Amino acid sequence: MLFSSIPFLYFFLPCVLILYFAVPRCLKNTVLMLVSLFFYAWGEPKYVLLMAATIGIGYVTGLLIEKFKGKALSKVFLGLSVAVDLGFLAYFKYADFFIENFNAVTGLSLPLLRIALPIGISFYTFQIMSYSIDVYRGDVPAQKNPVNLAAYVTMFPQLIAGPIVRYADIEKQLKHRTHSFEKAAAGIRRFVIGLAKKILIANTLGELCDIFRESDEKAVLYYWLYAVAFALHIYFDFSGYSDMAIGLGKIFGFDFLENFNYPFVSSTVTEFWRRWHMSLGSWFRDYVYIPLGGNRVSKGRWFFNIFVVWLLTGFWHGAAWNFIIWGLFFAVLLVLEKLFLKNFLEKTKVIKRIYIALAVLISFVIFNATDMKEAFQYIGGMFGAGGIPFVSAEMLYYLKSYALVLVLSLIGSTPVIKNTALRLCNGEKTVKVINVLEPVVIAALLIVMTAYLVDGSFNPFLYFRF
Repeated sequence: MLFSSIPFLYFFLPCVLILYFAVPRCLKNTVLMLVSLFFYAWGEPKYVLLMAATIGIGYVTGLLIEKFKGKALSKVFLGLSVAVDLGFLAYFKYADFFIENFNAVTGLSLPLLRIALPIGISFYTFQIMSYSIDVYRGDVPAQKNPVNLAAYVTMFPQLIAGPIVRYADIEKQLKHRTHSFEKAAAGIRRFVIGLAKKILIANTLGELCDIFRESDEKAVLYYWLYAVAFALHIYFDFSGYSDMAIGLGKIFGFDFLENFNYPFVSSTVTEFWRRWHMSLGSWFRDYVYIPLGGNRVSKGRWFFNIFVVWLLTGFWHGAAWNFIIWGLFFAVLLVLEKLFLKNFLEKTKVIKRIYIALAVLISFVIFNATDMKEAFQYIGGMFGAGGIPFVSAEMLYYLKSYALVLVLSLIGSTPVIKNTALRLCNGEKTVKVINVLEPVVIAALLIVMTAYLVDGSFNPFLYFRF
């Protein structure tokens, strides 16, 4: 079930809110767990059992890890928990990838398993792993109440596309959290803004990307238009989903950490990844990079650690070589920045903007390619390979047609609107006007987006694939 769908907005969510706020505090986590399981079963009924098994194993091993803390058995149960989590992930997400590559290397023809990928498995697997590891480290106590742990893992606002919410960040909120009209209003505002980013901007840019991919009139500027459109598309798609998840969390009394912080204003790749998908970056930092030694090792080992993290980051996104190359592409740039490039870029203004724009656009062309052959074709097209024309009539037509949404998305990907709003909120009279206009604007946005949804417009979520 998509957040950006009529069944969710006008049937599921209202019923859930009525039920959730009708029950006493002691039953709220139970209600949240049950409605979350229903939400997941709506699209993946057979994989609810897989999720339940994963939660059950995590719950039992968490108790055993804590019980034998300081003893060898504690590490054994941690290893068991992580092995099961990664085993499920490897089987459902990567089995066919390994079989395909084994067949390619050996010349054999082992049949593919063709297993459907459970939605959100990459996200909830990492959440359960972080819980087990944090219990082992003593950062959090093991959760004694299985309903509370299940509510954390299955929580529908962030279940299927993140952000990756760590147990340590909401452990106390599972027991004691604040519900208020002010917090709910902030949550509704954040949810509607995220919904607008998804429906009005991301979906429209996604249509432009599909038009380009189906076109027979490719041109150099058309490739660049596609690269810009896709980079903005994936940003507004994923950050819009994160906004909706954070907003829904607030309505239910939770405070999830931010997942995006205007990454396109970055001047280096290092900064970009401190602003993009922050929950994933911090997860790999705390559970892979630092345990490997981080940067407190020899330079060679330090760079090795970076490559390991980014190999895994790319592979986490998908079972295909373009995702692996995408991750290693960033690893190379990060190493170069740490060697000399960052110091050079800090002395420039124009070059660093060109550099980050090229790095991001090329990376997302790789990311969205069906295979590396297509990735190289598209990158080559951006630089005129193959003797293609510089511009085409079709490109000019679609540039004109989508100019407004492209301009709005470019502005919206920077803090300009946010900073302007904050400045306007300084005056008392202005604040009063905003307080009156805000619900009107929110309601108007919801009506417009409902019309888009009723019309049956392009509406997938990219990160459901991962």
